Amino acid sequence: MEGHGRLEFSRSAGVLLPVSSLPSPYGIGSFGEAARRWVDFLHEAGQSYWQILPLNPTGYGDSPYQSFSAFAGNPYFIDLDTLCDEGLLDLADYAGCRWGRSPKSVDYGAIYRLREPILRKAFSRFTDRTALDDFISRNHWFEHYGLYMAIKATQGGSTWLEWDEPLRMRHPDTLNRISASYADDILYHAFVQYQFDRQWHALRDYANAKGIRIIGDIPIYVSLDSADIWANRELFQLDDRDRPSEVAGCPPDSFSADGQLWGNPLYDWEVMAKTGYRWWIERLTSSFGLYDVVRFDHFRGLESYFAIPYGAATAVGGQWKTGPGAAFIDAIRLAFPGARFIAEDLGYLTDEVRELRSYSGWPGMKILQYAFDSREAGDYSPHAYSADAVVYPGTHDNDTVSGWAVNAPRHCVRDAMEYMGLRRRSHLPHGMVRLAFQSGAGLAVIPMQDWLALGSRARTNIPSTVGGNNWRWRIKQGALRRRLAETMVRMTRMYGRQP
Repeated sequence: MEGHGRLEFSRSAGVLLPVSSLPSPYGIGSFGEAARRWVDFLHEAGQSYWQILPLNPTGYGDSPYQSFSAFAGNPYFIDLDTLCDEGLLDLADYAGCRWGRSPKSVDYGAIYRLREPILRKAFSRFTDRTALDDFISRNHWFEHYGLYMAIKATQGGSTWLEWDEPLRMRHPDTLNRISASYADDILYHAFVQYQFDRQWHALRDYANAKGIRIIGDIPIYVSLDSADIWANRELFQLDDRDRPSEVAGCPPDSFSADGQLWGNPLYDWEVMAKTGYRWWIERLTSSFGLYDVVRFDHFRGLESYFAIPYGAATAVGGQWKTGPGAAFIDAIRLAFPGARFIAEDLGYLTDEVRELRSYSGWPGMKILQYAFDSREAGDYSPHAYSADAVVYPGTHDNDTVSGWAVNAPRHCVRDAMEYMGLRRRSHLPHGMVRLAFQSGAGLAVIPMQDWLALGSRARTNIPSTVGGNNWRWRIKQGALRRRLAETMVRMTRMYGRQP
């Protein structure tokens, strides 16, 4: 299989921090002043990239990987102070959204109750209908999403599978009638997406002007409870009752005896191929409108994917099936020549997966924690990293390095300390950051929790779990100190990872 040529990063550095984790007085990070100060900090610290998690609306379990839309933006990230500055809100309209009780975490329940009435008030004062019409005309996905969300609100929040047949099956007469009846609600959702889009692009432009490029994360799968499947069910493996025939996940391994049961419907890759992967091209067009680099989640699913019977309690009964492979890569290459991708090529890898990643030319990922964990098979030895690799101490699904040092098997921690010449376990966070910077990987991305040497309570997510502290961690106000920026820029320069 002849490859396309390697895409490499020229010895640079970045930080992984979800937008939700930014400081702000309103319960969750936003695109406002704190985000711009964060960009300023990255610039002062000599960083070239800011990696974020998906910007889509959070769905089941507050996860950005289970969203009502693969295209829409999260309304929670809209900055209320900006709307106030623009005359759409008064301070009194959102004074009740200020949190002080739990500044270290996101309270999704409270935000869910309080945020929409505030945005609807802003919408009631918005008069530029031309701007909304233009937004809708430029974003064809909104036709389905706006209607889906308007209907969903009248159905008690239930998924489309529980709607009456005319709505579930999208009978044209019914949809036309509903569209007219809910026109104002649909326009409200257009207003929300318009504000998200313009605020995010203002922040991205600010970052780019400071020399900071954005790495965005695109989940490979979409949620069953989404406008994407409701409007495009022929592209997914559904039975004659519109239920998934099989769902996505990962097989049992040394980390989990039951495997991982994600529950997302699987694509009908044969049907998608006949369309020239049009839905994916549209999705990636939207993604590259938001990000400078796209991290393609679960890359190995393009070579073969794990299919689990729908309704199964665990992933034990699943089996591997053939993915779209090189044909999909070719279609993307044709549509996006020169586009920057990172292949999230973690998990159970085979020679075929490695060959497909090589064929794509996309840089793959290396996780330092896995280099010293005997349960994780793969080539993660730091001294062997090549320039077409992106190295992380851990991802959003891993423990922090401080947490790993406490919770990992003792012999793994001992091996890591010996490899790095460390005498104290408390030195591991700084040691792993240094090791990432020393490595031959073209790009080193450090979770902000590891720069701050925070413990397990600060981890972003525990895979295969719902609730708890998942997706809730936030950086403390005042944590971004000049001394830390000086440490970061010094290490960046020391190992030749200057912008």
